[in-house]
Amino acid sequence: MVKIAFYTITGQTQRFIDKTGLDAHRIEDAHPQYQMNDKYILILPSYQDFMMDSVVDFLTYKDNKKNLLGLIGCGNRNFNDLFGQTAKKISVTLHVPILYLLELSGNSTDVKNVRQIVMEARKKEKGAQKDLPIQNPALSNISFLSDFRQKNE
Repeated sequence: MVKIAFYTITGQTQRFIDKTGLDAHRIEDAHPQYQMNDKYILILPSYQDFMMDSVVDFLTYKDNKKNLLGLIGCGNRNFNDLFGQTAKKISVTLHVPILYLLELSGNSTDVKNVRQIVMEARKKEKGAQKDLPIQNPALSNISFLSDFRQKNE
């Protein structure tokens, strides 16, 4: 079964998760090393690299990097190229697709679309579907997560 993991500092991503009604694991700063035993989708806000240490620790823990199916990025479109920056950086670094981008804590369309993505991911894991729909945002102006690269070089 495909699971969900997410990270939040301000609570915007938590509000979105609550709207979806999906069961999800919250990456905690105090204990980021949590093993996702199944395939999962990671939902991330857009923060500066130095604020993402817990996500890096989570991704590098046991098989979490290997089990990551895709990313959903949250952010503020007012920040232009920085919108969804964390998902974009991790996508490029780990060669994992961005499945969806949404603004702030999302709206009803975002909730519907993300539920659909999760449902399709679960079908794919059961062998009932071939590929996940992938949103292809422009990946311009990306600098890699330096902390992540250092841990994996």
